[in-house]
Amino acid sequence: MPAVRVATEADAEAIAAIYAPYVVETPISFEETPPSAAEMARRMSSTLETYPYLVFAAGGEVLGYAYGSAHRTKPAYRWSAETTVYVARQVHRKGIGRQLYTELLSLLTRQGFHSAFAGIVPPNDKSVGLHEAMGFSYLGTFPEIGFKHGKWHDLGWWWRALAEGAPSRDPIPFRSLRG
Repeated sequence: MPAVRVATEADAEAIAAIYAPYVVETPISFEETPPSAAEMARRMSSTLETYPYLVFAAGGEVLGYAYGSAHRTKPAYRWSAETTVYVARQVHRKGIGRQLYTELLSLLTRQGFHSAFAGIVPPNDKSVGLHEAMGFSYLGTFPEIGFKHGKWHDLGWWWRALAEGAPSRDPIPFRSLRG
């Protein structure tokens, strides 16, 4: 049965395989060299201390992943999280990104984050459509912020509120939420 679950080290190879074509063939990721499975496992472990890192699995196969991360490092930003989602190309437009984001945004809200942000390199109508369907609003664009594949690329930013008002506490680290 298809399910969204917390990623494990055993998922690192599948996650790396999903991500690699985005790195090599597109400007969607500003990385230039695809990370190895070992590097993805390291990133996942580090992320899971504070933020959710989720996979969508069906029939034993990981078909997509999503995670939260720090928006910026200064203390006043601690209630804001960036969100990331990647889905295997062969299963685009099957609702996997939406399922991953539904769970990710719910967890970030339960943790006590106030805002979620997403950076999208245009043109990427699929990503824009997903984010706007999930309640994100366009904020603006950093022009010519990344150079990849021989040309400059812009980076658009989208935002979604997760909570209202002043925070009553710091966000709960994901490792503590999981028990």
